Formats: sequence, C-alpha cells, structure tokens
Amino acid sequence: MPYFVYILLSLKDEKLYVGCTENLERRIKDHNQGKVIATVKRRPFEIIYSEKLDDKSEAFNRERFLKSLWSARFKQKILKKYKQNRVCH
Repeated sequence: MPYFVYILLSLKDEKLYVGCTENLERRIKDHNQGKVIATVKRRPFEIIYSEKLDDKSEAFNRERFLKSLWSARFKQKILKKYKQNRVCH
C-alpha cells in the first residue's frame, strides 16, 4: 500500500506542516476540519507538495527528513515555486 508524505501551507500563519499518511485526500480534509490536534489552530491549509512512496518505513523516514533542519532549503524552494505558480494562475 502506498504512503504519502506531504507539506501543507497554513493560510493563517504562512508556516509549513509536514505529515505522512496512507490516504492523502482524507488527511488534508481532517486538517482543514480541525480533526488534527497539531494543526487545529492554524487552519485553513493548502497542500503545496506531496510524494508517493511504496514503503511505510521509507515514507516515515522521508517525513522525518522533511521535518529536520536539513530540509529547510528544500521546503523553501517548494514554497517559493508554489507561490510563483499561484500568482501566475
């Protein structure tokens, strides 16, 4: 079963949230409906990035990396690209 690692942008505070799930669509809906304690006060969210991985441990390792300081540049590039595309549309 595939797993998804995702990055959400809080439209309230402009900060990013990284997560991992088996059902990406449902999980984003849960975040926006306030069902996730870690993000309930930062709603609403938009998904700005996702990766599909075939292995659960690989997905959780990727999530752990994206939450680390090592990935800060990577996340900023994703955010910049997302904002540029948003302005163009």
